[in-house]
Amino acid sequence: MKAITSEQKKEIKNKSPQNARNARSESSYELAALGLLTAICFIMCFTPIGYIKTPVLSITLMTVPVIISATVLKPRDSAIIGGIFGITSFIQAVSGMSALTGALFQLNPFFTFILCVVPRVLEGWLGGLIFQGVKKIDKTNFISYAVGSLSVPLLNTLLFMSTLFILFYNSAPIQNIASDKGADNVFALFTAMVGVQALIEAGICFAIGTAVSKALAVALKKVKK
Repeated sequence: MKAITSEQKKEIKNKSPQNARNARSESSYELAALGLLTAICFIMCFTPIGYIKTPVLSITLMTVPVIISATVLKPRDSAIIGGIFGITSFIQAVSGMSALTGALFQLNPFFTFILCVVPRVLEGWLGGLIFQGVKKIDKTNFISYAVGSLSVPLLNTLLFMSTLFILFYNSAPIQNIASDKGADNVFALFTAMVGVQALIEAGICFAIGTAVSKALAVALKKVKK
């Protein structure tokens, strides 16, 4: 009688009914979580929940669902939620809800779509990869959530602003902002447009994202047991 190799044993185990049920359960969980986070993105986008407006600043909390997906789901899932964030941003551009992207949409709708969506997909995917990478070496089981939660809003600012300057730096709206702020080069304009707002935004999203994602992870672990 031919002996069964370890690889064959592993294959048989993976094909067991219990593993098949677990795989279906995991898939159902991912789909439900994606649906819920998608709904949250749209609710936040079109209500005051998504933006904290002050006389001076407009701080977005739209990266929070992306943070949650990056730390609780897989990188591909966080890329999807990042894409949903981007789509809501593009809808704001089309409808004129955002003054900046609304003006850019009038100049070039295709570039505006790229600006709104591509950086957000990348921020979700890269944020998920960063979280997974840190989690492998995180003995405290907390640092990975903090790093993942901080990386997403920072990536959002860096990728969005970089794409903005690549696609629209010579456009009238951006040059008008540069003139108003007295910025004579790309770096100076980047600093002027980002400034304190990006730091406040990253700090708020970091605090909320770390607390919510860590709490969800603990709760989900208990449920799965």
